[in-house]
Amino acid sequence: METKALNFNVTRRVPELIPPAKATPHEMKYLSPIDELEGLRFQVPVINFYRRSESAAHGKDPVMVIRKAIAEALVYYYPLAGRLREAAGSNNKPQLVVDCTGEGIIFTEADADVSIDEFGDPICPPIPGLSKLLFDVPGSGGMLGCPLVLAQVTRLKCGGFVFATRFNHTLCDGVGMVQFLTAVSEFARGWPAPSVHPLWQRHLISARIPQEITVVRHEFDQVPKTITPLFEQDKLMIQRSFIFDNDKVSTLRRHHINKSSNCSTFELIAAIIWRARTIALKFDPVEEVRLSVAVDIRNKFNPPIPMGYYGNVIAAPAAVTTAGQLKAAPIGYTVQLIKSAKASVNADNVTSMIDVPSVVGATTFTLSDVRKLGEQYVDYGWGKPEFGGSPMWGGGHAPYATFFIPIKSAKGGEDRFVVPMSLPEPAMVCFAKELNLMMQNDALQANL
Repeated sequence: METKALNFNVTRRVPELIPPAKATPHEMKYLSPIDELEGLRFQVPVINFYRRSESAAHGKDPVMVIRKAIAEALVYYYPLAGRLREAAGSNNKPQLVVDCTGEGIIFTEADADVSIDEFGDPICPPIPGLSKLLFDVPGSGGMLGCPLVLAQVTRLKCGGFVFATRFNHTLCDGVGMVQFLTAVSEFARGWPAPSVHPLWQRHLISARIPQEITVVRHEFDQVPKTITPLFEQDKLMIQRSFIFDNDKVSTLRRHHINKSSNCSTFELIAAIIWRARTIALKFDPVEEVRLSVAVDIRNKFNPPIPMGYYGNVIAAPAAVTTAGQLKAAPIGYTVQLIKSAKASVNADNVTSMIDVPSVVGATTFTLSDVRKLGEQYVDYGWGKPEFGGSPMWGGGHAPYATFFIPIKSAKGGEDRFVVPMSLPEPAMVCFAKELNLMMQNDALQANL
């Protein structure tokens, strides 16, 4: 579906700093080797839309409720109120540390002359007017010396509101972000403490000495930093969302997967998205292309990473083939590539990733399944959100990565999710055409 343009005005108060509600330790905290990966040094936006619900929130102002709850949550998550610095690490190599200054996060109060229903049914990324709902406060977006979380609550004219946040990814992964937001929601509903006690404990993830690679992983291959002709020729990127429901998934499974084969919905749709995108971008048939799949590796450690740890605990195993093979082979072939990549994540694999960061090129596409993170259930006292998740992968990462994001069901109990894409316009037209063909084409069954 294409997101319609939506023009509305937002009136913002002067952004303020929200420090922890109580005094917190002033100390330096080191990050883990995963946190420090270059590929995680960017900001991640999260946005939730809520309807008016006076009976649930007793007529309270969401700005006041959430502002207070953030301050209370920061007492437990006080590193998020600090600032990133560089310190001398091993071999005098600069290492990121959190200076727990207690300065706080940036918070903006706002009002908009738009109602929640005007954002669409269902609400889907890319969210129109995102820059108004999550104002990029000047000087807030850097890595060093900047606030680690940016937050904005925008009241809507219908009585609902939008709560948008932006996290520095070096501090936490999706699980950690939702864990913090859940703590904020619990304080907003009057809880005396978070249900999950946060754990820093970055020492649980450490590199070996000497560092080494003990397993063969495609993530460590040196990839030529090529750019597809379409990216070079057309700098204008457009964004569209593609919705998948049970009926579409069943149709695609019936058309492209042998009945005796077993694959998850993620593996099937990831294979289809990767194939359609590769065709749309017109890679040379002999060019190597990769699909990196974000995998939570908390249970891959011995012992497993404990509940409450909110740092980055993710790996991105890569499925690798050529553009020509990906186009010519049946979807079942691509599914097996993805299954094998996911299955490759074991204890040795994880340790090697920590020892030597992966190197990827422009032909790598990354998919993250965030359907089970729980953003769509976070309740600040107004009930579950109409939409909860990523508004769209922003900045320079947009053409090379996307998410599987849950959206509100049109029918009771029906699971639906959306996959936002960012591509040059001619590639987007081709991508949508390829998806339609795969929905209708039974011919590939003969190749299974």
